[in-house]
Amino acid sequence: MTETTISIPSGGFTLQGTLTTSGATPAPAALLVSGSGPIDRDSNAKRMSIDVMRQIAEHLGQNGIASLRYDKRGVGESDGEYLSTGFHDNVDDARAALASLRSRPEVDGDRVVVIGHSEGALIAGVLASDPRLAGAVLLAGSAVNGKRVLRWQAEQIAPTLPTPVKWLMKLLRQDVVATQAKRLERLESSTDDVVRIQLVKMNAKWFREFMAFEPTDALRQAVVPILAITGSKDIQVDPDDVDRMRQVVSSPFDGHVVDDVTHLLRSETGDATVRTYKRQARRPIDQRVTRLLTDWVALLGRID
Repeated sequence: MTETTISIPSGGFTLQGTLTTSGATPAPAALLVSGSGPIDRDSNAKRMSIDVMRQIAEHLGQNGIASLRYDKRGVGESDGEYLSTGFHDNVDDARAALASLRSRPEVDGDRVVVIGHSEGALIAGVLASDPRLAGAVLLAGSAVNGKRVLRWQAEQIAPTLPTPVKWLMKLLRQDVVATQAKRLERLESSTDDVVRIQLVKMNAKWFREFMAFEPTDALRQAVVPILAITGSKDIQVDPDDVDRMRQVVSSPFDGHVVDDVTHLLRSETGDATVRTYKRQARRPIDQRVTRLLTDWVALLGRID
């Protein structure tokens, strides 16, 4: 496989990405869009590396499928300011990256798919209205607005907190769900791009746009085949959202809930909790996930 660094102009900024190619060209290709947070092209952040997009790029490359992954705005080698970047800015950046990928001589522009993870799955759902796409893959994507997603996350995570933390919060008369709701209300009512909450700078613009975004509105506009994969032990998006997507997508839809797989796309036979994320991240993506998406993309790539 060959990796080439490319520059992507978008909205007055320049994003940096990696084009991975393998085998004969022009080849079918995939745009890889990472999840939320200050994530680089490999899906890694300073505090934790989950390596989702690097691993997917490798699996695709082994099957003769090119890919482009990129650092988000204000992250890694890309220009811009992460904290002031909104959800719709991220959509615009993905569109720009898609245009750059299609323009490459190594790539067959008529055989390009978008693969998104988490927030990236929402963006892939938006791009699925482009008839020039061959398809879209939604990994750990949601089918409800961000406000409902964040509330659901809090409800799933609260019971998994360590017992001493639960005792302390009870002593302080704090409730995880209620505390988060208050923070979200403050973010939602703000008008600034960035606000400070308890001494921490928050990307308020992104939160406002994410909470208001309705994924099903975008999915109803989809005109290309869609593959949705979520793990049964995902505690950041509801696995039932795969069926919610199925109900609104009119284009060909293939949905899977993979047993014992988490939001990080790793297998976890124990309890689903964020406390095991770092341990999970040291393992490769579950083979059932990579096989499903690689076989699906390869099949689309063979369509004339």
